[in-house]
Amino acid sequence: MAHKTFVIDTNVLLYDPESITKFPRNHVVLPVTVLEELDKMKRFPNELGKNSRAVIRFLDSLKEIGTGNLHTGVTLENGSTIRIQLELKADSKYNFSLSLNDNRIIFAALLLQDKGEKVVFVSKDFAARIKAEAIGIEAEDYENLKYSYDSLYKGINKIEMPKHEIDTFYKDGKINVPDLKAYANEYLIMNSPENSTGVGRYDARHQTLDALIKTGSIWGIKPRNVEQRCAVDLLLRDDIKLVSLMGPAGTGKTLLALACALHKVFDEGQYSRILVSRPIVPLGRDIGYLPGTKEEKLFNWMQPIYDNLEFLCASTSGGGEGNETLKWVMESKKIEMEAVTYIRGRTLPKMFMIIDEAQNLTPHEIKTIISRAGEGTKVVLAGDPTQIDNPYLDKDSNGLTYTVGKFIDQKIYGHMFLDKTERSELAAIAADIL
Repeated sequence: MAHKTFVIDTNVLLYDPESITKFPRNHVVLPVTVLEELDKMKRFPNELGKNSRAVIRFLDSLKEIGTGNLHTGVTLENGSTIRIQLELKADSKYNFSLSLNDNRIIFAALLLQDKGEKVVFVSKDFAARIKAEAIGIEAEDYENLKYSYDSLYKGINKIEMPKHEIDTFYKDGKINVPDLKAYANEYLIMNSPENSTGVGRYDARHQTLDALIKTGSIWGIKPRNVEQRCAVDLLLRDDIKLVSLMGPAGTGKTLLALACALHKVFDEGQYSRILVSRPIVPLGRDIGYLPGTKEEKLFNWMQPIYDNLEFLCASTSGGGEGNETLKWVMESKKIEMEAVTYIRGRTLPKMFMIIDEAQNLTPHEIKTIISRAGEGTKVVLAGDPTQIDNPYLDKDSNGLTYTVGKFIDQKIYGHMFLDKTERSELAAIAADIL
């Protein structure tokens, strides 16, 4: 089989700095325009800068880990070669402006194709791929770090169970299920022919189905459906260190996570603080791009979190406005709002971390966040992969979907898909038909 020449766009390297090594037994070409774009971004104080520096360092180290040079190609152990392409096709019949970097990268690929190489242009940019295909270059998305959202694990399933087993489950709070095929911390709705029902969590260590933690009202709210009950169970279990909650707007992802965090920190003292964070804007640009002081910028961007917090404080205050409770919570210094950009570099022990809108993060950004978790820290990722603002991510390639796909069956991980909108009839209809 003939080797292919993969021409890599800048956004692929920013999405996955290791992508340059993911094309074994083929040729990898970086147009010099890509290198120039990375050089411009290497000083950015965020994920873009970090990934740019990582790629540049890797290219600089190739003379030590491979054979050859970046002009003719450095050969790696996986059989791939990497080289920098300095030329581009300048005398083309296509009326593309070469003042645009995207076009310069595409025309570098066109030159290689005209020389007889079997070229594939790899980009996370839809428009760039369309341009490449329009002039006869094969183009594709970067397919690594992807999981199919449509076939993703939901965290809950149904099984048939004899009535006497369900009776034992209610009597003892668990039943032994040595032959059950289920994922660790998967929730199972048990049904018997006699219409007995129950819901249990699969404990993979002991091969049992365990009853859910009994809870009443948690900071003034109660789960409204079985998926929310299971989500609360995951959030309250201290041995489950990573939880992901997916679902459309209004299903209770953030509200439940925040309520359980308040309970764990203020009522039980299990964690020292709550850290709530959201991606500021697509591609992780820092809050310097927003107007106002840091506190004002964060307040504006974190407004949905403050709204949930105000609602919970009012709910737990017996129907009042909850102003005193909210003031007490904020003055306790036990809850912190932070931009995702500034989590990198910190070590976060004994904290209850909530990352909202996690679908707007790349797999590498999610990895950076989770790796910051210190001893005794719990991390909750919440989001809706069908609502993505990042132009280079989709429902399959975002960090939230990737995390579910990679962590499935880990004993310290649990996932729940919430599909029932509980805000209002209007919100439910809007989520369904718009």
